[in-house]
Amino acid sequence: MESSQQPHGLSLREMCKKYDIRFKRALGQNLLLDDNINRIMVDAAQLDRDDAVIEVGAGLGALTRRISTKAGYLLSIEIDASFIPCLEEQFGHMEQVRLFRGDVLNHSLAKLIEEYLPAKPAYKMVSNLPYYITTPLLFHFLEAPVRFSHLVVMMQEEVGERLVAPVNAENYGILSVAARCYAKVDLVHKVPASCFMPKPKVDSCIVRFRTHDTPMSGGVEPAFLMKVVRAAFATRRKTLRNCLTKSGNFGVPKEQVLEAMDQAGIDGGRRPQTLSIEEFATLAGSIRERIGSPS
Repeated sequence: MESSQQPHGLSLREMCKKYDIRFKRALGQNLLLDDNINRIMVDAAQLDRDDAVIEVGAGLGALTRRISTKAGYLLSIEIDASFIPCLEEQFGHMEQVRLFRGDVLNHSLAKLIEEYLPAKPAYKMVSNLPYYITTPLLFHFLEAPVRFSHLVVMMQEEVGERLVAPVNAENYGILSVAARCYAKVDLVHKVPASCFMPKPKVDSCIVRFRTHDTPMSGGVEPAFLMKVVRAAFATRRKTLRNCLTKSGNFGVPKEQVLEAMDQAGIDGGRRPQTLSIEEFATLAGSIRERIGSPS
């Protein structure tokens, strides 16, 4: 998603004509009409000159400009080749800004940082994301070997509300727990569909992730915690006991699951949506004790 506020006094139509840009629905490209939204995103990231920022989906560079005035270092990534000349003209002369054309999901973040942003004091990510890559891209950053202290992301409102849903809410589930394993998550600002052109069918929101120093996974690998969580939510209306002892995807003997619940102090008659991240982490740790570490 991209802002209509363009540099050099050119209108959006003029900028697109100059660089022969045609926005592609397949890449989730929409125009953000209110540049104030970009300011809110940058403010939420609490940027300073020690920060090295990765931006995914630079587009015509509206958010890029705001980030570049606050952060000390910036790597802006854009998948669409048609935007690169526009970005190079605006930012190619700036020593603190690096541009990279490619699909970030196909690249190691550690290697990108080693090449473009090596040995910086702190790393953050600020991005207006196309809806279709929101979840995989978020976890590409959250699970990266390099810690990003803040992620501030524009996304579909329905996904944002699932991420911040409280325990026992109707939309509290696997995504809610997975995000909280890695970060404190809050919804910063709602953005109505009318702020974009063409107008999308759904509203958007800005979500901030302030990551934990280490994942809240009960001392086990996060992948194992999420294996437990996915099994628990396989049939969310059933009890935790039933989900974890009958799930074909889980594969832990029933007796060991029941013993782990007792040790963790968790009533197997509860529904999965009533468990907090802390309770899931405790349960995962207790189960792992009984089945051993991965080989």
